Amino acid sequence: MRLTVLGCAGSFPGPESACSAYLVEADGFRLLIDFGSGSLSALQRYAGIDGIDAIMLTHLHCDHMLDACTYVVVRRYTPGGPLPPLPVYAPMGAAERISAAYSAEAEPIDDVYTFYGLQPGTFPIGPFTVTVDRVNHPIETYGVRVEHGGRVLAYSSDTAPCDALLRLAQGADLFLCEASYLDGVDNPPDLHLTGGEAGEAATKADVGRLLLTHLVPAWCSEASTVEAATATFAGPVDVVRPGSRYDL
Repeated sequence: MRLTVLGCAGSFPGPESACSAYLVEADGFRLLIDFGSGSLSALQRYAGIDGIDAIMLTHLHCDHMLDACTYVVVRRYTPGGPLPPLPVYAPMGAAERISAAYSAEAEPIDDVYTFYGLQPGTFPIGPFTVTVDRVNHPIETYGVRVEHGGRVLAYSSDTAPCDALLRLAQGADLFLCEASYLDGVDNPPDLHLTGGEAGEAATKADVGRLLLTHLVPAWCSEASTVEAATATFAGPVDVVRPGSRYDL
C-alpha cells in the first residue's frame, strides 16, 4: 500500500500546496481520499487525469471536496468520450453540494459520479478494507482507517479530540493527522487539533509513525507544531509535503 500526498494545506491553498488530497494505491487500484481546492493539478502529476478508481470525501468543506466539482469537466467532456461514472463515498448531500458548486442550475451529475452515503462501519473499496467513523467537527465528518495486506493507514480528516479518532488510529502503521492549531493559545473548541493533541492521539493509539497535515502556513508555525507533537509522541514525526510518498 502506498500513500501519496497530493495536497496538505489546511483550510485554503497555501503558497506551496493545494488543499487536502491523498492518493492511496494497492494492487493497481487508486483511491483518492479528499479532493480539496487545487489538488486536481497534483493528481495529473502523480496519477494521470483519469487515473483514479474511486473517491472518498470525508466531509463537504471546500478544502476537502471542491475539486470534485472541477473534475466533472474532466469526466464528462474528455475528447475520447465521457468516462464511466466514478464511485464516490461521501456524506449524504454530496451530490447536491457538488452539483450546486459546479453549475448555478444544479444540474444532475449522475453521469459522472455514483454516490454512496457514508455511515460508521467497515466496507470494501477495491482491494482495501475501509472503516469510517464520525469525528468531532462542526459538520458531518468521517475519520478513515484503510487496511491492506496486514498494514494500516489511519487518517483523521478534520477533528478535535474524540474517542472515534483513537479507535480508527489504533495500532496504525501510519497516522495521517491534522494539526491546524497552535498549542498554548485559545483555540475554538470542537474544530481542529493542535500538534500536541495530534501527538497525544498518536501515543494513545500506539501508532508507528505520525504524519502531520492540514497545517495553515499563514497562521501557524510549523516548527512549533512539530515541537509540540514530539513532546507528546515518542515515535517518528513528519510534516507531509506535496509529493511525499510513504510505502507500507
